[in-house]
Amino acid sequence: MNMPWFKLRGPVLDLEQLQRRDQLHPPAALDLCTLNDQRMVVLDLETSGLDMRRDIVLSIGAVVIEGGGINLGDQFESTLLRPAQKVSESVLIHGIAPSELEAGDDPAEALLDFMEFVGDSPILAFHASFDQRMLTRALKQTLGYKLRHPFFDVAELAPMLCPDNRPRQNSLDDWCTHFGLHVLQRHHASADALATAELALILLSKARHQGLDSLTALNQRLANWRQRQQANYM
Repeated sequence: MNMPWFKLRGPVLDLEQLQRRDQLHPPAALDLCTLNDQRMVVLDLETSGLDMRRDIVLSIGAVVIEGGGINLGDQFESTLLRPAQKVSESVLIHGIAPSELEAGDDPAEALLDFMEFVGDSPILAFHASFDQRMLTRALKQTLGYKLRHPFFDVAELAPMLCPDNRPRQNSLDDWCTHFGLHVLQRHHASADALATAELALILLSKARHQGLDSLTALNQRLANWRQRQQANYM
């Protein structure tokens, strides 16, 4: 039986998709849950470029940190259907073939699947503001959904927690090398999410040793650290 179609503020969704969207979990409030008990989703997006107003999400990779480790049985990976996407230098860097984009997952289904995977958990990413803005725009345009989940930037956590022991540059590669992490693959959403998660585990351990044993405590320390960083540049 053909499903009825509805149009809401741009995106076209069928009834089942509308129901799934409306049943997505809102983010849980940050509380004093210990870092060891906190479920966190580590995200990486591959996009068509770096223009957050024009470029689009090509693939999504994510892994889960819980119980003080990476749950390799709880991962997410999706390449989105983008048949009209031009093969730019950015696309080639990510190793996404045009055939993969032409055979990708329906964007609405992929984004619904991902947000169901996230549930009410907070999200971690390296240079999280980029992933947050790109994901926010994709969800709004494709699902008419407003993203409210808190994001934590591993690229901020690293220098904040290791002020006296840090590499010269603040890239994911530099921090992985700094801590001796062996990253077998890069510039692929799932691989980058896993590398970010491995780095995050090291940083969360350092946070606990510094008396920061909840995301609430980390968030407060981050706010103070950002203020000091801004003051240093004034």
